[in-house]
Amino acid sequence: MIEADRRRAPGVPEFEQLYRDSRDDLYAYVAGLLKNRAAAEDVTALAFERALRKWDRFDPGRGTARGWLFGIARNASLDELRKRRRETELDFDPPDERSHRSGQADDERFEAVSTALSRLPAAEREIVALKFFSGLNNTEIAEATGISPSNVGTRVHRVVTRLRANLEEDSRHGK
Repeated sequence: MIEADRRRAPGVPEFEQLYRDSRDDLYAYVAGLLKNRAAAEDVTALAFERALRKWDRFDPGRGTARGWLFGIARNASLDELRKRRRETELDFDPPDERSHRSGQADDERFEAVSTALSRLPAAEREIVALKFFSGLNNTEIAEATGISPSNVGTRVHRVVTRLRANLEEDSRHGK
């Protein structure tokens, strides 16, 4: 089997490495978008399943496998969000799942950042999730979203500035 065919065959070592290197970051990104643990687990699994099925179509000349994978996860997450809009809304918020953190200061900081993030438009929250929760670089974010890498850098700078302003405003108002 020639190297190109071996690389594109299902179950290849490169895909397995992509899975190991990306699973936690991909889950964090999807969970940040969906705000639902069970749905995030399902969508993350679906993204990897789709990536494996389409592995033969991955073109390294067009970008990194990681950026390509996050693009698949982004599309799967958006599909899930569209599906949710068609379903009945919950009458209450599910309990927060922050048992991994400890301490009042951590709780307050988490609440402050969550509140400031919630005031950002969805597109800006997505940039934050990709950059800081998933650890993607600007090129990988560009590959996942279809935005140019230089535009990603500009958007990251603007959203961080806006997020800081939201945090400062909330702090001044005792939130």
